[in-house]
Amino acid sequence: MAPTRRYTFPKEEHLCRKKLIEELFSKQSSSFGVYPLRMVWVASAAPTTAPPQVLISVSKRTFKRAVDRNRLKRLIREAYRLNKYRLLEQPGGHQVALLGIIFTGKEKSPLTLVEKKLISGIQRLLSTTAAASASPSAP
Repeated sequence: MAPTRRYTFPKEEHLCRKKLIEELFSKQSSSFGVYPLRMVWVASAAPTTAPPQVLISVSKRTFKRAVDRNRLKRLIREAYRLNKYRLLEQPGGHQVALLGIIFTGKEKSPLTLVEKKLISGIQRLLSTTAAASASPSAP
């Protein structure tokens, strides 16, 4: 019988500490864009199966009304909640300690588009971190 997945996003997985947020946006972090999302992450020292701490952000400059920002954040949270198993069930674990998902689009997007782009972003994140860990380090 296959193990059951838990589609949850508990408070422990939310990135809230100011020091960790500063670390996420420092020079040591990596990022790429999958329009309308931008993924920023900090790699962990060793592969792990624990979920990363996640920050979700929508620009106040682009979306002036809090209603619009909150709706987009809810959509991103829902898409992440339903698809984080792709990150967690990676054979050998993943190397993402902190993850920031930033909405960079100029218009409101439906859940289907956000979910599709988030899935492609997670797959690209896994391939990027796997390639970085596979490359030999310089002596």
